[in-house]
Amino acid sequence: MPFSFNPWPHATVGMGVWMAGCWPAPALAALQAQRLHALLQAAQRESPWIGRIARGCSPERLADWPVMHKAEAMRHFDDWVTDPRLKLDALRRFMARPEAVGQPLVAGCHAWESSGSSGEPAIFVQDAQALALYDALEAARRPVLLWRRWLDPAYLGERLAFVGATGGHFASTVSVERLRRLQPWLAGRLQGHSFLQPMADLVDALNRQAPTVLMTYPSTALLLAEEASAGRLRLPLCELWTGGEGLSPAMRARVSAAFGCPVAQSYGASEFLSLASECRCQRLHLNADWVVLESVDEHHRPVPDGHPGSTTLLTNLANRVQPLIRFELGDRIVLHGPQRCACGSALPVIEVQGRVDDLLSLADASGRTVRLSPLALVTVLEDDAGVFDFQLEQQHAHALSLHIGEAGEAGRLALQRAEQALSRFLGAQGLQGVSIEGRWGEPGHAGRSGKVQRVVARECAAAEAVLV
Repeated sequence: MPFSFNPWPHATVGMGVWMAGCWPAPALAALQAQRLHALLQAAQRESPWIGRIARGCSPERLADWPVMHKAEAMRHFDDWVTDPRLKLDALRRFMARPEAVGQPLVAGCHAWESSGSSGEPAIFVQDAQALALYDALEAARRPVLLWRRWLDPAYLGERLAFVGATGGHFASTVSVERLRRLQPWLAGRLQGHSFLQPMADLVDALNRQAPTVLMTYPSTALLLAEEASAGRLRLPLCELWTGGEGLSPAMRARVSAAFGCPVAQSYGASEFLSLASECRCQRLHLNADWVVLESVDEHHRPVPDGHPGSTTLLTNLANRVQPLIRFELGDRIVLHGPQRCACGSALPVIEVQGRVDDLLSLADASGRTVRLSPLALVTVLEDDAGVFDFQLEQQHAHALSLHIGEAGEAGRLALQRAEQALSRFLGAQGLQGVSIEGRWGEPGHAGRSGKVQRVVARECAAAEAVLV
């Protein structure tokens, strides 16, 4: 999720990012190899857990290193991190405090939790070098959408709005609050808005702020575009940035037409905030000088360029406090060979095929259509109900089915919590008449990403959301 320019704590990081973006492919590959070698050596030496599982592995051959899985890594958290002051129990208590969002930990580190899209959430600690790098990547490698950005690269004349899950320690929310704390002059012009509130309230809040730059998820951008087309949302937008989900060409065109401004996409994760940025040719370029992505099959064997894998392994070359080496992301990606893009960049081009949840179209008692963002629904079930293994499927305009993967008594209790949390949320959206049919102990159906879709619309509703 892109954010406004931040004066870099280390000017050398920003200058290095800007310069490397212009390098040829062989120089970028050499730089990546140098940083990878240094990371692997440091991780073996400084992380007790990695030292054990990677004993005998050579820093010259990443493919020989073991794959890191989230659940197992979190079980060894205290031995995984390289700073002994970081303890999982203390971090969980920290994450339970909403007022602590954006506050630093030890030695300038910040922490956020993953969304739990592939199971229970993990906690990721980012050191000062990684944070400075993410700021630099967002500032130096995003496309210049308007000529006035050359005159105002720090967005000093803009009002910025982020629409998402603002109540938790998620990467986007922590990043917004961190920038507000670092830059008091920015705090009054950068505001976060929860997408869990009723649409009418969200529209009112955005109209009052009147942002010129909007940052959100593609599905939420589509909902807001409908409000703009209907004349209820009136924003003087000059730029709209999306991330966190897939953005189809039809969605981009719809959103751009509704707001009358250019739309750009980025690709990031809790494990590495700024994986790829879109160029002027609307292609995603991987920041391969600072991250390694391996597209692999179900047995973690590499797949050829130009073909989708079953999952993706990430190695973060910047973060030393919590080394991520061949960490399984779960997304499916397509890596393209080292061909220079028409934009001039030699950074590799990637396609992302993960994160395919649908918008839902439900009807209230008067027959009015209410559209619901999949990320808002997921946030309700994760944060309010503590449920992560589920599939929510629309049956028709007044009915949903909710499948909980957990079996036995634990599954029954999880379903009970989920139904209660979901009913409260639907009621706040004016959807008191929507029924929820719940089951537990049943796996969901896999979507086209190879992962289980957690929010699934009726076929006609999904087509309308993407193709209109």
